[in-house]
Amino acid sequence: MERTALTQTALPRRFPGRNEIVDVLREAEPLEAGEEASERRRLAGRVLARRGHGKLTFLDLVDRSGRIQLLCAADRVGEVDVDLGDIIGVEGFPARTRRGEASLAVEELVTLAKIDVSLPDTFHGITDVETRYRKRYLDLAMNEDVRLDFVTRSRMVASIRRWLDSHGFIEVETPVLQPRYGGAFARPFVTHHNELDADLYLRIATELYLKRCIVGGLERVYELGKDFRNEGVSYKHQPEFTMLEWYEAYADYRDTMERIEQLVDHVATEVLGTTEVTFRGETVNLQAPWERVRLPEALGELGLWIRDEGELRGALAAKGVDTEHDRTWAQLVDHALSSFVEPELVRPTILYDYPIELSPFARRTKDDPTLVERFEYFVCGMELGNAFTEINSAAEQAERFELQEAQRAAGDALAELGDPDFVEALSYGMPPTGGIGLGIDRLAMLLTGRETIRDVVLFPALRQHSDG
Repeated sequence: MERTALTQTALPRRFPGRNEIVDVLREAEPLEAGEEASERRRLAGRVLARRGHGKLTFLDLVDRSGRIQLLCAADRVGEVDVDLGDIIGVEGFPARTRRGEASLAVEELVTLAKIDVSLPDTFHGITDVETRYRKRYLDLAMNEDVRLDFVTRSRMVASIRRWLDSHGFIEVETPVLQPRYGGAFARPFVTHHNELDADLYLRIATELYLKRCIVGGLERVYELGKDFRNEGVSYKHQPEFTMLEWYEAYADYRDTMERIEQLVDHVATEVLGTTEVTFRGETVNLQAPWERVRLPEALGELGLWIRDEGELRGALAAKGVDTEHDRTWAQLVDHALSSFVEPELVRPTILYDYPIELSPFARRTKDDPTLVERFEYFVCGMELGNAFTEINSAAEQAERFELQEAQRAAGDALAELGDPDFVEALSYGMPPTGGIGLGIDRLAMLLTGRETIRDVVLFPALRQHSDG
């Protein structure tokens, strides 16, 4: 360890003025075989391959933008004392080998960081799934497609922000630690604040604070950040995940339908250059507009739009559904949706007009007081998000919280607890408002074609290794 420390101390502390590999490859492309460009370029990155041919050493150098072959001739750079995995800086000329491969003909080479532990198989990359998630740094270092996935995710988020900013929305920040949790059906993580001597919850949604901003007159707001839910892990669930929520005054859920279609269409086009994506074996087009289906009609076609709890339970049992853990009619409806409706929504589809029992923050529809102006939107059977025409009556919101309390008393542990401060905020008047949530991780899965959320989260939650 002492030798390594001394070696690292002697290594350069910076390597300024470097170019990206993708740009040097572009410069080398038009050259003839055996030709070198006249202007020098500087590259830096990790060495992932080494080959020898007489007095010529070939190295493969990788940076964030790509991979390039380095031509290291002994009469130009001397002995090449480089191990696989070392970080190096080089200076030389874009070139094409006699076989036509775009390269850099190296004039100077400097080691910037030495590797102390051997890399896994540099030819095949890391193929063990467990290693990929637990040692994401190695996964990124060795698998170019993984790096590209996270570059795509980053560009996607930047595109979303630009689109919202250009449409008059402002980005705000709301508390992550909250005295009450709400805005979704989920179990929270709880912690304790010593100075305040109070339990606080990691937020499960940003909804209730963002709507307070609408009450305050900000009119169009969004937040893009982490939410936390103490729930199971699946191909589309992580306890820590990224959500976009926006709220727009003087709009309803139909306005929001159009906006989310336009946003996803725009982001896919800007990031991928196309609205066509392949996910879970299905190729779909995200171009707006999308299909729209009323929830009562979707369940009705299956003989499952039944208001009587006992009859609905029996109808589900006849279809082979185990309803033992469904305590309420609302839970039975949700089970029916997840079992029979949602998996069939392959093309981009908006499912709208939900039962009031499932939607504590959505405004009633004009024609049926048992339904609310809510929609969820799906691609390839996966829900991307949820949206409402928001309740803007303090009295009605208080009634909905009471309805949720009745659901909780009937056995629904995830029902909303209520938030008196939010009800008070509404009593000062909130404009008609449309609001929506979009799962950023799920949209990233869709745009990259990755079938599990762990592939688009840099450091996913995993079970800890046992000491034994």
